[in-house]
Amino acid sequence: MSKPTADWERVGDRFYRKTQLYTSVFDPELELENYVVTGAPYSGAVALYRDEGKIYAYRGSQAAKPTIDIHSCAGKLIRQISWDNGRIKALGWSDDERLLVVTDDGTVRSYADLQSDFTPFNLGHGAEEHGVQACKFWSTGFVALLGNNSIVAVTRYDEPRPQILASAPGGEVMSWTVIPPEHTSSRSVEVLLAIAKTVYVVDAAECEDRGLEAGPFRHISVSPNGKFIALYTEDSKVWVITSDFQDRLSEYESKVKTPPKDLQWCGNNAVVLAWEDELHLIGPNGAASKFYYDSFMHLLPDVDGIRVLTGDVCDFLQKVPDPTEEVFRLGSTSPASVLLDALQQLEKKSPKADDDIQLIKANLDEAVDVCVRAAGQEYSIHWQKQLLKAASFGKSVLDLYNSDDFVDMTEALRVLNAVRFYQIGLPLSYDQYIRLTPERLMQRLINRQEYLLALKVSEYLHLPVDRIYVHWARQKVRSSSTDEDSICQEIVRKLDGKRGISFEEIARAAFDEGRGTLATELLEHEPRAGKQVPLLLSVGEESIALDKAIESGDTDLVFYVLLHLKKKIPLSSFFRTINSRPVATAIVESSAIDQDRELLKDLYYQDDRRVDGSNLLLSEALSAPDITAATDKLKMAAKLLRDSKEFAPQVAALEDAQRLLRFQEAFERDLTERFVGLSVNETMSKSIKMGNMKRAQKVQTEFKVPDKTYWWVRLRALVSRRDWRELEEMSKGRKSPIGWEPFFNEILGAGNTKIASLYIPKCTTLTVGERIEMSLKCGMVAKAGEEALKAKDRGALEELRKQASGNAQLDIDRMIAQLQKGR
Repeated sequence: MSKPTADWERVGDRFYRKTQLYTSVFDPELELENYVVTGAPYSGAVALYRDEGKIYAYRGSQAAKPTIDIHSCAGKLIRQISWDNGRIKALGWSDDERLLVVTDDGTVRSYADLQSDFTPFNLGHGAEEHGVQACKFWSTGFVALLGNNSIVAVTRYDEPRPQILASAPGGEVMSWTVIPPEHTSSRSVEVLLAIAKTVYVVDAAECEDRGLEAGPFRHISVSPNGKFIALYTEDSKVWVITSDFQDRLSEYESKVKTPPKDLQWCGNNAVVLAWEDELHLIGPNGAASKFYYDSFMHLLPDVDGIRVLTGDVCDFLQKVPDPTEEVFRLGSTSPASVLLDALQQLEKKSPKADDDIQLIKANLDEAVDVCVRAAGQEYSIHWQKQLLKAASFGKSVLDLYNSDDFVDMTEALRVLNAVRFYQIGLPLSYDQYIRLTPERLMQRLINRQEYLLALKVSEYLHLPVDRIYVHWARQKVRSSSTDEDSICQEIVRKLDGKRGISFEEIARAAFDEGRGTLATELLEHEPRAGKQVPLLLSVGEESIALDKAIESGDTDLVFYVLLHLKKKIPLSSFFRTINSRPVATAIVESSAIDQDRELLKDLYYQDDRRVDGSNLLLSEALSAPDITAATDKLKMAAKLLRDSKEFAPQVAALEDAQRLLRFQEAFERDLTERFVGLSVNETMSKSIKMGNMKRAQKVQTEFKVPDKTYWWVRLRALVSRRDWRELEEMSKGRKSPIGWEPFFNEILGAGNTKIASLYIPKCTTLTVGERIEMSLKCGMVAKAGEEALKAKDRGALEELRKQASGNAQLDIDRMIAQLQKGR
């Protein structure tokens, strides 16, 4: 096995390596030079589209049908998207492997998950009028350059809101690029435009001329960290300057007369120039190395290097990582290099292994760490194993060593080797894997329908597997041609008992494919009613949706279903649906009483709930704005109940209410006082208070008010009116249906003791003691004495004498003496 240094190239004081990832990538007849090629970040998928600006010969009927072909880095075709939607001006990728296709009229299609389904949006801002010239993409957005040099930015794909940036000057844009928002001080995207001899920096607020004089610049590119800019001048020179345009760091002259077709950064410390089959790698201080290929090549830049893609090979060009250089550099005496040598001596059973260990004993923990990190940077499984063996050997000698990093690296390398396999075609470097994260790597495997590998890796890394199963099931629903029952049974069998599975997502996929019955069957296995119900409504299973909502106990969910039902089906069907479901009926009733009384009336009528319907009309009558409306409501309420003898009392009451309204209307007309809304007793009371005794008596007669009730109303109304003359006249009467004591109490309560005392002698049913007490309440001690004298109660007189004074005391003494004489 050759040493890793065999692929190294020295560029100035740095080493770079070219790792061959895959061979025999594309069909030799593909003619890659006729294609626009762009690769997703983190060694993701590669999109190819035939360049419409180049002349080529048609080869059969297939060539006449434009397609966007999505391949893995190993050349495996993942997806083919048919295209007949206008001229493509740009293809780009986001961090999450979302493909963006931009046409010349500003239409953008966003393809998620490497599928054929897309989300469209339009750039606007004159894109259709002036046309899109080109686009530059970054991890979460892109910028489009229009024909009039206007620049439109889209900063996010989930909610695209195209925004026009500051106006740029006119003139031909020789080259341009963007600095992503995360690398600018303003935290908004900046666009660099090479126009004439200078470069303009454009953001949302302003366009600034950087005052360069060496243009025009054929190429301009920004390093992945946003700190450096590479410029290719008209006289075949490459400048590397700081992104604030203050310092020129290096200069390189290519000495090739034709300008390169591409200029890209290789990580943050080298620039790559590419012609058709020649590549110049320019390191710090203008040092360079050249590489040659047998066929046309495309550059696919990444965060830590650059992929070089030809029809034959896919290479990865990068600066040799520091741990790798420390271990393998020729003549290295670093502890890690010595540790690797010690392993090799150990494998030869040479005693020199112990000498090496003793030599680096003081730095052995550092040597182990470097070997572990260097293993992560290797693509060769042989050298991964050797470096990890060396680290393990070093660990065994150390007394104390935390093995977490070693274990993590071992896990990471097993995953990386699995996904780098040519049939998968994800040649991630360790740095890319860390930035991408295992969770997002699993999503990439799912998008490629590599379900088995995704499951094995997820279980190995202890990641959740539910989305893998759901994606598999959705794909099964979309692509399977077997009958719906078989599909459902297979999905349920595979997914039954698995945690976190959303059958609603699978059912929605079935519904989107026009398989409504399958969607309904799958929803039966969704445990969350909130997920089941909306889709059941979509597939037309309203009754099932309502039952599921009721079973969940969520009244808001039930209400949501009921609203949907009411809008969608006839009212009669709506009532039939809810009649057999008391919970639904109760919710309709409680909401309709405040929001839709007409619906409530219809409900009561449909359900033959006559009393409820009548009560509703009665409540409306009570709140009616005028008497006519109130009378009409009462008539309707009575009509509802009249057909049944069972409700005769209620009908009579409603008819009485109508008659009372007519009386009150007449009273209001004659007396100009408000009567409507009062009860019978209140109507009589108000009439008496106004001095209209005859009207009150007429109401009593008409409504057969009992005498006792009428007398109570009359008494209280007269007391309220302070009609003492009438009350004094009533004291001369012989009979009272309510007795005379209420008169005494009511009048006394109003403060008139004189009139109240007139009723004491009439309370013949009371005891002497009670009448004496009544007289005392009126302040009439002598009168109380007379009552005691009549009863010949000397004890009561003696007691009264104690309370009496003045003439009253003399009267009591006289009564006591009179009682003694009569003895």
